[in-house]
Amino acid sequence: MAGAAYVVLDKDVSSFLFKQDNRAEPYRPHLTGKTLCLSFQTVAELRHWGQARRDKLAEWLLSFVILPYDNQIALAWARIRAERRRQGRPISAEDAWIAACALRHTCPLITHNAGDYTHIAHLIVLTEAGV
Repeated sequence: MAGAAYVVLDKDVSSFLFKQDNRAEPYRPHLTGKTLCLSFQTVAELRHWGQARRDKLAEWLLSFVILPYDNQIALAWARIRAERRRQGRPISAEDAWIAACALRHTCPLITHNAGDYTHIAHLIVLTEAGV
């Protein structure tokens, strides 16, 4: 799956797209012509919405590649958490899973919260949030 043709979206950017929020607009150049991927973690976070929105979400998710859990992602997650802890920059478990999926599949991560993903070796972060 590696390559620039695939990108991983975090929860915020995917949520902006789903809600047709104008905050998605600056990200469109990063999305056009790409295969859009979501981490299993992002899908779990999106499913916290109410029932009506979850019903619409199920159909909307069909347009994404959902990156499932595997052992390589678990190893990357552990490395990221340990690395950031050593740096004195703890990362949430959720953000570490998303970063681990992007690393595992060597895809850029598109995020509205670039600061959440700083100092992660080999992770390519794309943002338009000015962070």
